Amino acid sequence: MWKKIISVFKKDNLYQQAFDEACEMLETDGKMYVASVESLRHSDTAKIDLDIYGLDKEVNRSERDVRKMVMKHLMLSGDTQLNSGLALVSVVIDIERIGDYTKNIYDLARSHPKRLQAGSLEGKLQEVEAHIAQVFEHATIAFKDGNEDIARQVMEEYKEEISTDCDDMADDIITGKVSDLDAPEAAAVVLYARFLKRIGSHSRNIATSIVNPFHRIGYQEEKKQESETDFISPAE
Repeated sequence: MWKKIISVFKKDNLYQQAFDEACEMLETDGKMYVASVESLRHSDTAKIDLDIYGLDKEVNRSERDVRKMVMKHLMLSGDTQLNSGLALVSVVIDIERIGDYTKNIYDLARSHPKRLQAGSLEGKLQEVEAHIAQVFEHATIAFKDGNEDIARQVMEEYKEEISTDCDDMADDIITGKVSDLDAPEAAAVVLYARFLKRIGSHSRNIATSIVNPFHRIGYQEEKKQESETDFISPAE
């Protein structure tokens, strides 16, 4: 489905510009995420080479630019490409939110400048971090290439390997099952797990846009797919 949308974008200069800018937003998010996690988990100073706040503003500006380009295109072309425009606008909202949560991780690193370690939860936290990095990378590839197989893989990875583990870590700390963390570390791990879960969730939302019609973005793929005429108009 997304491949058909990409083909629509390539036929129009404004849409192509909007799509390219969305891809650049994803690349920026990726750089922000790597730097923020490095600061929180592998540094005792919270200093990084990237300007996280500046990049976050750049992502926000890009979201507005995409909205403007989509709106301008729809005003010029009418409603024949409405579904394609709405799908792209929905995706850039998720991309912008990923940027926000990576900034939250950096804010956490600044509040907890010493390297954050999770005690008895360290192994599980490292597994979640690895899965988040993989899910985000795969969501980016799926978005750029319109790869439905990779998109479905992202959806399964998030459901089975990320959401539950993040919730379990937070619950274990809050209910007192984890007793080897001081209060500052315990609070930081709970927040970090929440931020990771949300990054995974928004990555999953991007993946759902690859396989679902607009009205089902963010939800599981239905067994019986809507007809393509529900997703892209015949005029496209």
